[in-house]
Amino acid sequence: MAISRCNKCGNITEHERELVGTSSDCVQCGTATSVYDTHFFVSKLSDMYFALRKELNELRIPSKDSASGNLEKPSEVFDIHNSDMLSSAAQHAPVIEWFKTKNITATANVDAVDTTGFFDEAAVAIGSDYELLGEVCERIRYAQQKEFNSNLIYLDKKSKEDVKALEAFIQRLYDHSLIARCISNKKEKNIRIVLQNAPSVRRFFAGDWLEWYALMIGLRICQERKVEYSCARNMTLSFPSNEKRELDVFFLINKTLPLYIECKAGDFRQELDKYVALRKRLHIDQKCFILCVADLDSEQCKGLSAMYGMTFVNTQTLGQHLLTLF
Repeated sequence: MAISRCNKCGNITEHERELVGTSSDCVQCGTATSVYDTHFFVSKLSDMYFALRKELNELRIPSKDSASGNLEKPSEVFDIHNSDMLSSAAQHAPVIEWFKTKNITATANVDAVDTTGFFDEAAVAIGSDYELLGEVCERIRYAQQKEFNSNLIYLDKKSKEDVKALEAFIQRLYDHSLIARCISNKKEKNIRIVLQNAPSVRRFFAGDWLEWYALMIGLRICQERKVEYSCARNMTLSFPSNEKRELDVFFLINKTLPLYIECKAGDFRQELDKYVALRKRLHIDQKCFILCVADLDSEQCKGLSAMYGMTFVNTQTLGQHLLTLF
């Protein structure tokens, strides 16, 4: 698709892709307006936004609590679904120091815990009703893998309640620009989803959604319990042997209790030996070294936990398990 924004009245209009590079009269005021590729336009807009946000953050005077890297009462400080409060080196510092005591260098990705976008809301929706909405995520992921530009969500075998929930969720994905378009075909009883190809969106449906879900469940529980915490997502760990690996989600509760959460939306079995070795290397208790696997049922989670000395959970049992830890 293509898009234009009128510099005079601010009106935004969608166009056919063939019009990219041309000029079109604004439908609202008639001013000649350039037509851009949607992905190019959104990318440039995002670059401007993050540059301005970085400049604003640098101008802010840090409070006493933020300077020490601690949020004294997280539930009273900020909305976890719409904040960049966690996106600072100070907030990540206790986690980095904890790994340093294990002779491991941790490099933070501070923007990976910025919830001012819409990834976190979409992830919580998927994880909270994975049995139904997981199908949408999987259809999008499959289309991405095959380099298709769209895929169908079939509604003919769904109940009225499920159809209503699917339609609302897909519309929400569109409203948040996580898909480029949704086309409902009442006669054929399906919805065609046109993909959004921004790299961050592709990563989200490829598996990042589960990391976002785990992060948000952890943050919610920390706020409910009013505990002191630091957290990280997509942090890079560098070991003395020059081995590197990416950490999915990590919480450090009350400066002492580590919670390591590995998130798997696909196959995980061939890496189990690595997770067993990593847990021993980090000296993390079995209950606190968690593999969140979207497609496992409760019985599978229980059996694998007993076999491998780690705690396996799915999207429905992650929160229940975290509640037992602190």
